[in-house]
Amino acid sequence: MFPLFKRALMPLVFVLPTVLYASDYTYQQTTQITGGSLLKMMKTVGVFSSQAQHMGDPIVSTIYLKDNRLADVSPERIQIIDLDKETITQIDVEKKTYSVMTFAQMKQAIANARERMQKEAAKQQPQRAASSDPNAQDVQMSFDVKVRKTGAQKDIGGLNSSEAILTMTMTATDAKTQQSGNLAMTNDLWMVPAVPGYEQVREFYMKFGAKMGDATVGLGRDFSRMLAQQPGANQAMGDMVKEMQKIDGVPVMQVMRMGTTVNGQPLPAASEAPLPTEPAGPSKGDIAKAGMGSMISSRLGGFGGFGKKKQNTPPPDQNADQAGAQPTSAILMEMQTTTSNFSSAPVDPSHFDVPSGYKQVQSAMEKQEAQQ
Repeated sequence: MFPLFKRALMPLVFVLPTVLYASDYTYQQTTQITGGSLLKMMKTVGVFSSQAQHMGDPIVSTIYLKDNRLADVSPERIQIIDLDKETITQIDVEKKTYSVMTFAQMKQAIANARERMQKEAAKQQPQRAASSDPNAQDVQMSFDVKVRKTGAQKDIGGLNSSEAILTMTMTATDAKTQQSGNLAMTNDLWMVPAVPGYEQVREFYMKFGAKMGDATVGLGRDFSRMLAQQPGANQAMGDMVKEMQKIDGVPVMQVMRMGTTVNGQPLPAASEAPLPTEPAGPSKGDIAKAGMGSMISSRLGGFGGFGKKKQNTPPPDQNADQAGAQPTSAILMEMQTTTSNFSSAPVDPSHFDVPSGYKQVQSAMEKQEAQQ
């Protein structure tokens, strides 16, 4: 799950100002899911599943950059991007397997997915028009992207950082009923003016983005497919690029939230509305008594009517005050990424090699394409 959200932050790197800088470079990123209804649900499941139980554990990745190659190395997985060969290699350390996709293959797979989604949407349009089902919907999407500097400052790892908040709100409106729901993402960015040598990291991602030729690819394939069929998506990405031009520097900490809001309002940033301390999870006995399905359902909550009719009961909210105010947002996931240990020391080329004895397999994207 983490690689998807790390890729979701790529556009933030793509659009920051950059200059050429030629040298080896290394840094570390610590990523951790810190809250939200999804984490609550996984903790519940974690009573029975050790994998789910560790979902909230921090994952430390080391990023190695040498010339036109970048390796993102974590204990379980390794991703290697080679700009010269135009390949992305995914290595599963636990299974001792690896897969390789070219940029061209990945772009074609994304294009095929978009075409399928658009054809499916076109097929459903006359069916919706002829349907007598009052719940049949023609959902339209709109996007709003904003960046604002708050003026707040914080010491992070001995570096004096300043805060900028990126908000993106997607509103789904039923054309028949005018009912709407909102899905929102907020990224709380703590920036430092500069880190020696980090310019080449931005330059690498700028080159990667240019070669892929698709601003949405950094958001992950599934999210890219969703955006592809929406008329306002390209404008949204263009707005994001424009808004990000307001930010200078290097993000040393990011707190990303995804969730739902009412009336198209942005999701509050972590610094504006910290999550409350979570109570201890239920025991196996509690789950057995309540029933696994009902407990997970109650803990996960809804998506605030996203693409559906609004419900009379609002979604659960971590941000409602104790006076009983109506909820204004519900957080599905909060994830924190801290960047540290920057180094310009020489990088060992072996970090970009597939370990000896690993077996090559078909990539997950290729498997999905073959099933279509």
